[in-house]
Amino acid sequence: MKIAIIGGGSTYSPELIDGLLTRHKEIELSEVVLMDIDEKRLQVVAGFAKRMAAHAKVPFSVRATTDRGDAIKNADFVVTQIRVGQMPARHKDILLGLRHDLIGQETTGVGGFAKALRTIPEMVEIARDIQDTAPDAWLINFTNPSGLITESLHRAGIRKVIGLCNIPIGIVMDLALYFGRSPDKVRIDYLGLNHLAWVRKVWLDGKDETERVISDLANKTGPANIPELDYGPDFTRALGYLPSPYLRYFYATGEMLDRLKKKDKTRAEEVMEVEEKLLALYADESVVTKPPELEKRGGAFYSKIAIDLIDSIWNDKREEHIVNLPNRGAIDGIGPDQTVEIPAIIGKNQAQPLRIGEVHPRILGLMQQVKAYETLAAMAGLEGSYDNALMALAAHPLCPTEKAKDVLDDIIATHGIAYLKKPGQ
Repeated sequence: MKIAIIGGGSTYSPELIDGLLTRHKEIELSEVVLMDIDEKRLQVVAGFAKRMAAHAKVPFSVRATTDRGDAIKNADFVVTQIRVGQMPARHKDILLGLRHDLIGQETTGVGGFAKALRTIPEMVEIARDIQDTAPDAWLINFTNPSGLITESLHRAGIRKVIGLCNIPIGIVMDLALYFGRSPDKVRIDYLGLNHLAWVRKVWLDGKDETERVISDLANKTGPANIPELDYGPDFTRALGYLPSPYLRYFYATGEMLDRLKKKDKTRAEEVMEVEEKLLALYADESVVTKPPELEKRGGAFYSKIAIDLIDSIWNDKREEHIVNLPNRGAIDGIGPDQTVEIPAIIGKNQAQPLRIGEVHPRILGLMQQVKAYETLAAMAGLEGSYDNALMALAAHPLCPTEKAKDVLDDIIATHGIAYLKKPGQ
């Protein structure tokens, strides 16, 4: 098997390599190709990845290239983790949001929208290259905003693409810690969109523990980081579900905006400092194993979910995985072509969403509103439509309609997004 990693210069890449070192036999791995347009950064990360492989004495090869066609050609899987504009663009997105007194987080709100506009055209080009040179390959997308990007690719006609996020497995791991049990004893009923999802049920050894978990959350004795903010006992009980961490931007918008305003550094600046230290470690010839400092970068369990998914496809295991894929009737009230983040059965030529059915109005309204935004944003990125971009922002619950045009024009000016055209242009 050949795996191509587009955005291979990412500081995340050694996490994925580390997972492959222990799972390569299961997937018959023969070659990993790291591809990036930033050659200097790529050589540092790839050099470290090669040392990791040599130290582990694994049979697969690791190489680097700036030629995307070379990386993709004859690949069995293509993992995408690109960041158009790198961290400086993320920093601009956060500041742009704050200029308009809005949240500019990189996947949620106006920041996520700006990132999507920069990213959709590039991701479509990558997907077209895969169709041309590796037509049987699966595209595994980590590029954020993962659900929106995945929907854009499906709408562009790309079929063998699945979006991944580490939030679902993070919730399972937090619940396992809370119960004091191993993660394989915990099962969750998870539904929603990428970075906008809920857990309706929690089972431990097959026993429904949802009521206990919700009660403990309301009493502030529940699982760590679920939720990351205290929404108050009345709200927690009324909701009745475990909210994923990113729902704090919707359920506690004012508090999150205040936090962003009070920070001495943006998250992008913090990550740039972490990455500078990581790249220095990666460049050190004496470092041959994944450094513990990588945990500060985020993306916990990134390699596990990627390799578990690849294993399920390659070996036709038909296992259940929580992924981003078209709804296809799984959730009532969401269109069949709209991407959702739900459990699906994954096999060699199968990515079948499991039936979710009717969703309670307490969460369906927000889900539908954000899904309308995502679909309009995908259409804007694919069609170059200023009007759809404007309506996308106007639909977003974190962007007041009266601010939508000013925010959109600021995004276009800040990032030089020239492809969005008004009618008649």
